[in-house]
Amino acid sequence: MANTGDVSVGSFIRFNNDICQVVEWMHRTPGNLRAFYQGKMRNLRTGKLLEHRFRSGEGMEVLRVEVNDYQYLFREGDHLVCMDPNSFEQFHVPVELFGDALGLLKEEMTVQVGFESGTPILARPPKIVELEVTYTENVVKGDTSNKVMKAATLETGQEIQVPSFVEIGTLVRIDTETGAYLDRVKK
Repeated sequence: MANTGDVSVGSFIRFNNDICQVVEWMHRTPGNLRAFYQGKMRNLRTGKLLEHRFRSGEGMEVLRVEVNDYQYLFREGDHLVCMDPNSFEQFHVPVELFGDALGLLKEEMTVQVGFESGTPILARPPKIVELEVTYTENVVKGDTSNKVMKAATLETGQEIQVPSFVEIGTLVRIDTETGAYLDRVKK
């Protein structure tokens, strides 16, 4: 069993029977008090940030998680089938691990999947994706007094807000963490 001295930023630990990834980890030694570790962790199941103080030397379970890049092939029910590009081995990854970014994924994209004891516990889409706009409404000419946004449907079926100058067939960049439009792709 590991202790608080073995943990660093990016480590995966079991905290309150959930798997969490350490986002911040600081050793504090206040004046006349005992030293402690202040940790900020992201719960992988819920996605929420947690803060907790650990006693210095306190025992904790550090998990060995292997995170690798895989190619997303297709969806099969409640799972996405992903393939290791080196060994061509296929894995079934639950769709709920991708969260809201699932609507921005298209086949053959590279995703990151983390396994703990052969079970997928973490899945991340690429940070930025490039998708084509398949449908959007035209806007009224001359309405440029402020940043005018309109709804647009992407090739994956996801709907996002884009600026008024984006037309059907335009390739756009989207941030998968926020689902927000970033810019047009120059050809």
